[in-house]
Amino acid sequence: MTRFIWFVSFISFLWLKGTGIETNQTNQINQTNKIDQTDQINMTFKTWIKTITFYEILVGMKVTMSHLLHYRPITLQYPHEKRTLPDNYRGMLALLRYDDGTEKCVGCDLCEAACPSRVIRVVSAEVPGEPTKRYAKEYYMDMTRCLFCGMCVDACPVDALGMTREYEWAVYDKRQLGLNKEQLLAIGDRSFPVREKQLELQHPNVAFFNVAFKHLPQKPS
Repeated sequence: MTRFIWFVSFISFLWLKGTGIETNQTNQINQTNKIDQTDQINMTFKTWIKTITFYEILVGMKVTMSHLLHYRPITLQYPHEKRTLPDNYRGMLALLRYDDGTEKCVGCDLCEAACPSRVIRVVSAEVPGEPTKRYAKEYYMDMTRCLFCGMCVDACPVDALGMTREYEWAVYDKRQLGLNKEQLLAIGDRSFPVREKQLELQHPNVAFFNVAFKHLPQKPS
């Protein structure tokens, strides 16, 4: 009889313990479901709030709004205000002179050969009375085809060409951009007021070897 009572008590204990575990598991599942439902409701509510307040657009416009609140005008009132151009700016080309007004160009045609767009056309001639010296009798540039690459400036052996900071050359007729020698010299005079001395004064050996034989007959023109 005592053993039977102990057996029944043990079975009852196991049953109660199992029931408690199942109850705890059920409670945990219910709590998890409630949490999931709450999270889902919160996510739905957040999505709804973001939708009606255009949250994504506001996030995308954050930088724009910061610029609006801290506005700093950087626009130049052109043509009354002009930007300072760097020293290596490649603007309109110009022919240069020496300090005594003599043209630098010696008519070697190297700039014409170096130009990739065939912009330059040079007609050279001999200096009267000095058959060993030459100069550019005619000089033409078609600026409608110029690439402003600077190769002609680099190719010139006497630095007779220079690139200025002039860029306001908008015209209604492109034939006005076909510049001749006088126009190119005028551009150089106003863009490069400081001029170099002649090569004979810079390098005395040039004056010694560059002798003009005046007794030789002139080349017939």
